[in-house]
Amino acid sequence: MNLFDIFIIYLYGLKYVLVAVMAIIAVFSVDDLFIDLVYWWRRIYRSLTVYKQNSRTAANELFSRDEQPLAVMVPAWQEHGVIGKMAELAASRLDYENYQIFIGTYPNDPQTQQDVDEVCSMYPHVHKVVCARPGPTSKADCLNNIVASIIQFEKKAKVEFSGYILHDSEDMISALELRLFNYLLPQKDLIQLPVYPYIHQWHYFTQNHYADEFAEMHSKDVVVREALAGQVPSAGVGTCFSRQAVLRLLVEGDGVAFDIRSLTEDYDIGFRLRQWGMSEIFVRFPVVDLNHETLREKARGVSQSEGNVICVREFFPDTYSAAVRQKCRWIIGIVFQGFSTHKWTDDLAVNYFLWRDRRGLFNNAIGFIAVLLLIQLAGLQLYHLFVPDSYSFMELFLDSKVVVILAVMNTFFFFNRVLHRFYFVSQYYGYFQGFLSFFRIFWGAVINFFANIRAIKQALNVGNLNRLDWDKTTHEFPFVEVAARKMPLGMVLLKDRAISELALEQAILTKPDYQLLGGYLVQCGLISNEVMSRAVARQSRAEFIDCNPFKIDESVLRLVPKDLAVKYSVLPLFVDENKVLVLGREQALSPVALASVQRWLKRPVRWGITRTGAVTLGIRYWYFDDPSANPDAELAEAVANRHISEAVAEKIKDKFFATRCQLGACLVSANLLDTAVLNQAILAFAKVKEINIGKFLVSSGYLTQEDLEKGVSLQQKQQLSISELINRELNQS
Repeated sequence: MNLFDIFIIYLYGLKYVLVAVMAIIAVFSVDDLFIDLVYWWRRIYRSLTVYKQNSRTAANELFSRDEQPLAVMVPAWQEHGVIGKMAELAASRLDYENYQIFIGTYPNDPQTQQDVDEVCSMYPHVHKVVCARPGPTSKADCLNNIVASIIQFEKKAKVEFSGYILHDSEDMISALELRLFNYLLPQKDLIQLPVYPYIHQWHYFTQNHYADEFAEMHSKDVVVREALAGQVPSAGVGTCFSRQAVLRLLVEGDGVAFDIRSLTEDYDIGFRLRQWGMSEIFVRFPVVDLNHETLREKARGVSQSEGNVICVREFFPDTYSAAVRQKCRWIIGIVFQGFSTHKWTDDLAVNYFLWRDRRGLFNNAIGFIAVLLLIQLAGLQLYHLFVPDSYSFMELFLDSKVVVILAVMNTFFFFNRVLHRFYFVSQYYGYFQGFLSFFRIFWGAVINFFANIRAIKQALNVGNLNRLDWDKTTHEFPFVEVAARKMPLGMVLLKDRAISELALEQAILTKPDYQLLGGYLVQCGLISNEVMSRAVARQSRAEFIDCNPFKIDESVLRLVPKDLAVKYSVLPLFVDENKVLVLGREQALSPVALASVQRWLKRPVRWGITRTGAVTLGIRYWYFDDPSANPDAELAEAVANRHISEAVAEKIKDKFFATRCQLGACLVSANLLDTAVLNQAILAFAKVKEINIGKFLVSSGYLTQEDLEKGVSLQQKQQLSISELINRELNQS
């Protein structure tokens, strides 16, 4: 047998392999075509019926529902340099108030813990959870530790979370995400948002091919899946579970919500909830109002509606090996573990999508083999074109009607696939990325094939798939401009040369634990209240507004109801020349709180920092009818009786203002109440008509009567009355 004979055998073998592969591709393509047809039929039908009878929900309608308490869960293993940025950005930009973030860390991952500690020190609604076992365990195990901590927090804060939201450490979260979840809870038990990977430069095919796959899957495939089967696979990020769902998972799992044996615990839960008859939804909610921030791409061809959906953005692996590892984990969890945990059911629709999930193992292999066959056929044709009088080997394949029919069918299917991929990628990423998606199809086939090989090898080597650990991929956080962290007040005063370093150190050492540094410095006469308050304004990057809280136009006061003034600790000062209401604050007002105030008042608002104590005293004086909040009469009488001079009176008034302290701050400083628990209590307090927050804290179980009395005692000890301050001044003189 010579080389020519071997070559002929190779060609015939190639032909039979080609026929088999083309037949399998045709079957899979018919399956895909069915999904395409259902998608377009459903879209046309809804546009002609549903959306003609009912208008689409606008973004502003998301604000019509009262905020329910929500918990955000973020598992983190070796996320140093990433998790801190994610948590800080989420904590500062989410347009929602009634939520807490719980970040799961490991005892043997101190760098990640340090990142989380820094964010927790800045944002009291961010909490660190340290898992019981050292890492890496599984993502599900980390989530179970987080759920256990959430339950403990619920008991301490007297709150029941309505939704439990799953995110990863590299996620960029839409500002309105929690608003959307709040709008759909508790009617829906699993809510999934679309995920859109960030794209890199055009030649980063590995990273960018994720964008192609997710764009089509989360624009079409999952939409059809929900419509036909009522079952939505969680993407592991941007997923919200209702309280009912989590409680059912805990009951069914004997106290364990997430299956620690699964590498794709999120996918697993979607099926379990569906089997229990719970309602699942995949939400594509466009935000076309320019007043609301979105995570849209800025490129030519991006759809005004589809490109502005509330979604999750994140970077995916940009190296071949990392992509293979990640997809290998998905294949093991969905295909291999899925075979053992999710049996075929009596529901044909669910079985159909189970088949589509599991066919991925074969689809990836066939796709790669098809690429290899295409290269060989192209080589044979090029040989015929460029070598004179050469034999046309392609005739060996084209003389078969079966090959020709399959070739025509698959050519149609291929162009159908390419056009759909172009359309869905262009809708979110623009025309250029839609064009590049054609070339990335082939590179994606290579990655998927070798992820298959790795998954099969791991399955064979390990034997027991439940023993696989968290084979995580390295994450990066997208660059976004985050406001600089606040400089400590003492550092601001030193920078302004308002106090010497020695005097500051002595004050820190002698300051009572229950008293804030600024008020103590004023009380000791080391700085004036104005100097301290201006430093707070610079610290907060805000305007300083000097005001007399007892001389405010009553028409301005009527613009802000008592509930709002107390909840946000704001005092209306005046309306400026642009008809903008100016509010006074003693500390920075977050952008989320400012937006909430503007929605409440239905008018433009700006704020500034007042002298410390001015807002506290103003609220007591105007909203609680407390005349003792105004010291002017007593001071004027003391000056008139020549007990003190006007200069001393101003000094006493300065100290009186600076040492005013709200009860909540005293409770926190005395470690009688956690800051996060206090904030949660204030949100609950805003919904009741009880006047005294102290009574509310006791009646709701946040405090014992004894602890409340301790807090009130500390408040009174810090807040000396005018007569006490006058007597102290006279004794010192």
